[in-house]
Amino acid sequence: MRLHAARATRRPALLSSRTLLRHAGLPAVLAVSAVFNLHRLSQNGYANLFYSAGVRSMLRSWHNFFFVSFDPGGLVTVDKPPLALWVQAASAKLFGFSPLSLLVPEALAGVLAVAVLYVMLARRLGAVAAFAGSLALAVFPSFVAVSRDNGVDPVLILALVLACSLALRASETGRWRTLIGSAVLVGLAFNTKTLAAYLVVPPIALGFLVCAPGSLRRRISQLLVAGVALAVVSLAWIAVVELTPASKRPYVGSSTNNTEIGLAFEYNGLGRVEGQTGGPNSVSVRPGAYVPASRQHVIDAAVRAANHGHAPLGPANPPLNPALKPAPASPPKVTTGREKDPIPFGESPKLLRLFGKGLGDQAAWLLPFAVFGLIGLALLVLVDRRSAARFLDRRDPRLAVLLVLGGWFVVEAAVLSLSKGIVHPYYVSALAPGTAAMAGAGVAAFVKLARGRRRDRILGIALAAGALATTVLAQVVLMHREHYMVSFVSVLAIGAALGFLALLALRRLAAPAIALAFALVLVVPTAYASTTWLAPVEGTFPVAGTKAFPGSGGYGVNERDAGLDRALANYVVTHKPGSRWALLTVASDTGAPLILMGLDAGALGGYSGTDPAVDGPRLARMVASGQARYVLLGGEYSLRGGNLATQAVLHACKELAPSQWHSPVAFPYGLVLFDCAGDERALAAD
Repeated sequence: MRLHAARATRRPALLSSRTLLRHAGLPAVLAVSAVFNLHRLSQNGYANLFYSAGVRSMLRSWHNFFFVSFDPGGLVTVDKPPLALWVQAASAKLFGFSPLSLLVPEALAGVLAVAVLYVMLARRLGAVAAFAGSLALAVFPSFVAVSRDNGVDPVLILALVLACSLALRASETGRWRTLIGSAVLVGLAFNTKTLAAYLVVPPIALGFLVCAPGSLRRRISQLLVAGVALAVVSLAWIAVVELTPASKRPYVGSSTNNTEIGLAFEYNGLGRVEGQTGGPNSVSVRPGAYVPASRQHVIDAAVRAANHGHAPLGPANPPLNPALKPAPASPPKVTTGREKDPIPFGESPKLLRLFGKGLGDQAAWLLPFAVFGLIGLALLVLVDRRSAARFLDRRDPRLAVLLVLGGWFVVEAAVLSLSKGIVHPYYVSALAPGTAAMAGAGVAAFVKLARGRRRDRILGIALAAGALATTVLAQVVLMHREHYMVSFVSVLAIGAALGFLALLALRRLAAPAIALAFALVLVVPTAYASTTWLAPVEGTFPVAGTKAFPGSGGYGVNERDAGLDRALANYVVTHKPGSRWALLTVASDTGAPLILMGLDAGALGGYSGTDPAVDGPRLARMVASGQARYVLLGGEYSLRGGNLATQAVLHACKELAPSQWHSPVAFPYGLVLFDCAGDERALAAD
């Protein structure tokens, strides 16, 4: 009984009256995060059409839900594990399928991550570090951008922050259930974005091994059991999919061998680090891959449209079949100075890649401060060791923070900097919690060191000066490169200089000087994060910045594409479509708007259009059984070459002239509709 009472008195209580007053900044930080994530959220429409269409298809049946099918007919899956999409599907089931029912859960996941980071830091580093760190996370540009999209990253980040919180608690108590709980959360994160979740495992293991109570043998045993729990949770869903016969489930999208294991550990895993097809400079575009010489006019029209702007729509669009939802008109244009094309990748792998084009403006605003903050926290742990006879007190909770959150920061930064495969700009959102935590820790460490003895004060001033100087320099470079708030450079430089002089002059000014200096370096990234409100998000590449490529909102189609989609949908639903797929496209992004409008569309080649999901003979069987009839070639990723089924369609099926399906434009930008009814034998021969 006394033992439990003693434990209770040692445990930091966040809910006492004194504590509530000390943590009054938490509601303010959560309000900031909520505003950034939720303001004008509805303008984003369905945002990432690939995932939105997948969620709509998942609501059609438990089979589609479990296997995360992209299309209503269960042909190909989404190329990610299910957890984040299950959350969206649950929200859509409860509140009805709409853009906000998909976007709000991700936005709230971002707010919850901010709250968890605050509590985690407050328990171990104090309210100042918690406020600074959680505020830095709330305004981290890439983190805000992904929190306003319906991708999987916010759920991934929330699960990993929760896992770190339990891991820190386990390192303090040594309890089995707490450590296993952390492992379970990492396993759930794996079921959100596969191996990206495991970047937190080495820091968690190191933190527990070094800091947890008990003998070394006990700690190792606990880690081994937690590893088993991690493996079981991580692989449970994959195991069920692998044990299901391929004929009884959709093809695993973006895999080459129709296995979730291959998808998780190759395309979505080690391929991102070692290099893979689809990464920078690895995709060869093949003009004419789909359209033979006799149809070269279609390719020519598509090239003209891409290079010189699209021709206006023709006469009034044909009426949409009542069974389908009309695509909304294009949202009003917003003048943001945005560039024509998004930046799909970071620069080539190198040490300073995170400061380069594509990644720097999304993540580098506070990186130097976080690096110095990590150093400051390490020095603080050494300076404040409880026993002069020891070099390091491994039971110091700040040491666990350094190893777990600081280690996560270092591992994420290293992997993002050196990976040779696909590294999209929004991937740096995973760096946000570690960066923010180390920045907040730095604020607290600099203040405490600068108030200490002569030696400690010199260290604190030197670290604070280094953090401010390098952070201001990095921000000035980014501001000039992005042509953003350049007029603020003088304010930033003068303010940082005055803060340093105040810190140097008087010991008692250490706290306000460092706090004001940190607030100053938050100004530009905060403003940059707010640019996500300017226009609808580009769902595939959600980024911040005035030059970011805007999305279309709504169903993700502009007026021209809406007219084409209406004409296609209206024709196929009124001309004896297939019973399972009214229309099959090459790639998922072409079929996604049609699915969102209510058409039973599918993609023969999955997301990239090249998945070997269907060949000629299988398509022939689908047509012969009445499940499919119409195939649309062209569209997104079509110039990558397609698969055997799309090639068979070219050779075997009947092309329908645009006038037959009432296309609103004479040459519909590379889209060619085929009717495969009666051509089963020719399809099977290909």
